[in-house]
Amino acid sequence: MAKAWFFDRIDLNHDDGLVSCEWLRQNLARVDLIILDASFFLPRQQRHARREFESGHIPGARFFDIDAVADLNNPLPHTLPNADEFARQVGELGIDNRTWVLIYDNNHFFAAARAWWMFRVFGHDRVKVLDGGLKRWLQLGFQLAAEPVRPKPKVFNAKFCPELLVDLAQMQQIQQQGSKQILDARSADNFNGQRPLSDTGLQPGHIPGSINIPYQNLLAGHDHTLLPVASLQQIFADQAVNCAKPLVATCGSGVSAALLLLALYQMGIRNVPMFDGSWAEWGRRPDLPRQTLG
Repeated sequence: MAKAWFFDRIDLNHDDGLVSCEWLRQNLARVDLIILDASFFLPRQQRHARREFESGHIPGARFFDIDAVADLNNPLPHTLPNADEFARQVGELGIDNRTWVLIYDNNHFFAAARAWWMFRVFGHDRVKVLDGGLKRWLQLGFQLAAEPVRPKPKVFNAKFCPELLVDLAQMQQIQQQGSKQILDARSADNFNGQRPLSDTGLQPGHIPGSINIPYQNLLAGHDHTLLPVASLQQIFADQAVNCAKPLVATCGSGVSAALLLLALYQMGIRNVPMFDGSWAEWGRRPDLPRQTLG
């Protein structure tokens, strides 16, 4: 009876996508909770996420590599794997369908949001993002650990939720018909085609009709947390986004768009899909329309 009560505690619920570092510090010993470090860095950052994890992480955390929990046969980066592959890798981390999963990262927590979205795509809603990520954890003076965790494998059953994912053909139809508002999480210079691209196969610009909501604007500079709901609502309203109408999120390669999805989730707007290929797929196709600032 005591164990069942423990799983049903009301301090974790399905209505909030976030938990605070302070809450986690008090709940590290929960047996129903698995912590994942999903840190991810762009090549230009010249940092190695796994090595940084091994040198110091939140106690008990396991490493979740979005480049490995992916469709490795797809030439695009970190695209979604199939349900069986996701279930296999998640099970190896010691996660089953009753586990609460808490995800953080060390880079604006957009990769944590990506991992959060992946769990939701495969039917697992017992998942949260650590508000502020590792930066906030360290800012509060909380300790790290370096000891590796050796998970006991469990069985995870994945159920694909297609309403949370958009592919290229669907995205073309959305753009042509204007059936959803397209939100792009990239920086303004990238969105406008003003930043030089290191990938010579990509063209600059954005999907015509897109609305730019840079993911950095969603974060509080002083403590790295997601802005309060009222501030998030104002950001979307300032860009003339009608949150009562259908939306889809995109970005550079399907990572930072997840932070838009997390912000919308906090605003009570659920089941918004992501275009997983994002500009890495659209911008590689010279036959598809694109816009730049000029």
